[in-house]
Amino acid sequence: MDSEDDEKPRRLTRAEAKARTRRRLLDAAARVFARKGYAGASVEEIAEAAGYSIGALYSNFGGKEELFLELVADGARARVERGRQTLDAVQDGTEDPESALGRFFMEAADKDDDLPLLQAELWLYAMRNPQLREPLAAAQREPRAALEGLMEPVLARVGASGAVPASDVATVASAMFQGLLRQRRLDPPSVPDDLLRQAMRWLFVGIAHTSDPLPEEPS
Repeated sequence: MDSEDDEKPRRLTRAEAKARTRRRLLDAAARVFARKGYAGASVEEIAEAAGYSIGALYSNFGGKEELFLELVADGARARVERGRQTLDAVQDGTEDPESALGRFFMEAADKDDDLPLLQAELWLYAMRNPQLREPLAAAQREPRAALEGLMEPVLARVGASGAVPASDVATVASAMFQGLLRQRRLDPPSVPDDLLRQAMRWLFVGIAHTSDPLPEEPS
């Protein structure tokens, strides 16, 4: 029979408690920023949504701007990890590249309802604050590099490896996905699941054709 002490939950270490507080503050910030935008959100509201005092927020973040930048970086790290797991599935042979790429985008589309709002807010914030464009852009480069790794095996399958830079394809695919995701949130029936997957197929079919040598013009 378990003793009473065995039934008591383990107390979090100081580092674990701090990490949990930061996680809850970031999750609350994502919701508040998505709902009210950067300008409309207040640190008081974010702290309240997370269930903490304003002092707890300032003990973890220097203010609203630092919290927003960390939220961007945190989202980037999560996308990199999903990209790495997807690429591992391709390299292990457990999933073909096209299916893996479609799954990567579908999971991103369905994982977080706030994603298109946060992406739009990020773009607006960067445009209105030129001094922060580079830090915000830098946070997006690692996820795009992870996506680039997914493009390589797909380009090879359509016979376009080396003909088109994978980095360019990753940029186009990311922009196309963001646009479709915003349209999906605005008018869900216009962008069903199949369209998100089909859009990737159209992209690579087009790449395969444009990478073929152009026919000679008749003399």
